[in-house]
Amino acid sequence: MKKSLLALAAVAGLAMAGVAHADTLKKIKDSGAVSMGVRESSGRLSYTLGDGKFAGFHVELCQRVLADVQKQLGLAKLDVKYTPVTSQNRIPLVQNGTVDIECGSTTNNATRQKDVAFAVTTFVEEVRIAVKANSGITGIAQLAGKKVATTTGTTSVQHLRRHERGANVNFEEVFGKDHADSFLLLESGRADAFVMDGQILAGNIASAKAPNDFRIVGEVLSVEPIAIMIRKDDPAFKKAVDDSLKAMMKSGDMAKVYDKWFMQPTPPNNVRVGLAASDSTKAAWANPNDKPMEDYAKK
Repeated sequence: MKKSLLALAAVAGLAMAGVAHADTLKKIKDSGAVSMGVRESSGRLSYTLGDGKFAGFHVELCQRVLADVQKQLGLAKLDVKYTPVTSQNRIPLVQNGTVDIECGSTTNNATRQKDVAFAVTTFVEEVRIAVKANSGITGIAQLAGKKVATTTGTTSVQHLRRHERGANVNFEEVFGKDHADSFLLLESGRADAFVMDGQILAGNIASAKAPNDFRIVGEVLSVEPIAIMIRKDDPAFKKAVDDSLKAMMKSGDMAKVYDKWFMQPTPPNNVRVGLAASDSTKAAWANPNDKPMEDYAKK
């Protein structure tokens, strides 16, 4: 009986927590604070500067979104708490209310839409392969018998295996705990290739000790809409986030923020990634939507 009562209490507690976090705008207004989920090495979408400071395209977009939310709620001050997340824990931390808005490099797909919600797409990614320039690897076929790095909790290698040219290619998968760790596997020779979002590959290469030692090669493995992630079933907060992003898209501010992080020198080392916005990304800005990856595959 005691165990049953404890179990019921635990379930009730979880239910109450869910209710408490269902209205994010109310939570923010009542507390005067908001938790932003950020990544430490997601290319120029979201990365750490050290000392608890974070930067990047999605980080700045979220800062602007939260400034609009602050204005909407009439708050004189809003305390933004930066919470580092990983590929493995980002969805649970959004679900349980630890993170209110996740501003990293999360792909919007149909499976994830069952657990969380996504704002309108702000970046359309192409999954590619990074290798050492002297490796002789130019595409999927040359990965046979090689070690391929990917980041735990991501879907990139699944796309490699599903690709028509990758169906009969046997390779060994090795895992990095985050994107920086995965790139280190390639850099140190413990992996022959790193499969990941193109902008993450480009960002890591640009920040490497010897950027010219690396190349992005081969076929596009997948086209994926990347979006800011929020809790499911919270239409008021989703509208606030979407309205802010749509206004930036319409005014041209989003293109300017993109240019700042991908086409200009960025901190801390003033490295320029040099990755122009793709036609797919520009199309997402021109026609804002929150369609999952599966809709892109149908084209």
